[in-house]
Amino acid sequence: MVDVQGTVADGFEPVRDAFAENFARRGERGAAVAVYRDGRRIVDLWGGTKDADGTSEEPWTPGTAQVVRSATKGVAAAVPLLLHQRGLVDLDAPVGTYWPEFKAAGKERVLVRHLLSHRAGLPVLDRPLSPAEAIDGVSGPAAVAAQAPAWEPGTAHGYHAQTYSWLLGELVHRVTGRTVGGWVADEIAGPLGADLWIGLPASERERAGRIADVEPPAEPAAAGLRLRPKKAVSDAYGDPQSLTRRAFAAIEPLADENDPAYRAAELPASAGIATADGLARFYASLLGGLDGMRRLFAPATLTLARTEESAGPDRVLIVGTRFGLGYMLHGAASPLLAPGSFGHPGRGGSLGFADPESGISFGYVTNGMQKNVTADARAQALVRALALSLEPGLRVG
Repeated sequence: MVDVQGTVADGFEPVRDAFAENFARRGERGAAVAVYRDGRRIVDLWGGTKDADGTSEEPWTPGTAQVVRSATKGVAAAVPLLLHQRGLVDLDAPVGTYWPEFKAAGKERVLVRHLLSHRAGLPVLDRPLSPAEAIDGVSGPAAVAAQAPAWEPGTAHGYHAQTYSWLLGELVHRVTGRTVGGWVADEIAGPLGADLWIGLPASERERAGRIADVEPPAEPAAAGLRLRPKKAVSDAYGDPQSLTRRAFAAIEPLADENDPAYRAAELPASAGIATADGLARFYASLLGGLDGMRRLFAPATLTLARTEESAGPDRVLIVGTRFGLGYMLHGAASPLLAPGSFGHPGRGGSLGFADPESGISFGYVTNGMQKNVTADARAQALVRALALSLEPGLRVG
């Protein structure tokens, strides 16, 4: 039995129980979960080992951070939205307004909002990038600028699993002259005291544990999720020519996510490093009231983040997905706390989100990567326990 460390506020004991059950029944190796309500931390739990791959038996500590994969997208999406809030980016302007080279190959009418809502038609590359090219800061932006869209931009949506890194990162660089990781460090993580990075500094390298693939739980422990994918989904992942397979293989071969060089790279689609508290604290700051600090998102910006821009069959993920501007929205493919919640999961486990109606912000990170993309049984068990801990009027239906 894993010794679960940390605290929960009175009434939120079900979250502790679910967290312990994740280790007992759902294959957890090492993980942490943090929850804030109205800017006050009410859950702060951790347990297991820092490394999932057996490299060491060093225990997880409150400061342990992990690769959160696509949960990085939710942090990165705040940057263009805050630039819009400051009057520096027009969401309805063509991307080429800020990045002239991007206009090539029929992309003149791709709008900034299309990048954030996965409607740009650019989830794949005709020539995948090597891991070295993916992180060099030059090859990725050049590749997406030259790439022809897979569909007419703005007419459909499909998850930009990897290309989101270079699309969003280069837009931010063209507008601000700064990297997206530098902007997050200076304008978000630093002022908030949040332990999250897009580009892990060498000074923080020892805090990050090693991730590894682990087996998903058996059906009875799957937190109500369907673990066996539909045939159409399985077929898409098995077809080398499908948008699904090609989108996730935009970097080929797969990068070593435990490599310090990869972790130091600024890939806002997939390579962020965070503690559970860092993720939860970030989302708390979007809602306001965090340690008396001014909220990051003005009410209008918060509305933009969680107003539906894309919904229905996803051309990459195949299942139905919902997106606001940069954020996944609550739905069958990615259940969050309640209909108004917004955030982003990370493939294999991690999850961060906010729910304005209840004042809840949530962060979960793990070092054991299970076979899932948008919903993880361990994260969902925690979300369900959190819902049960809230007043009846705020519970998930």
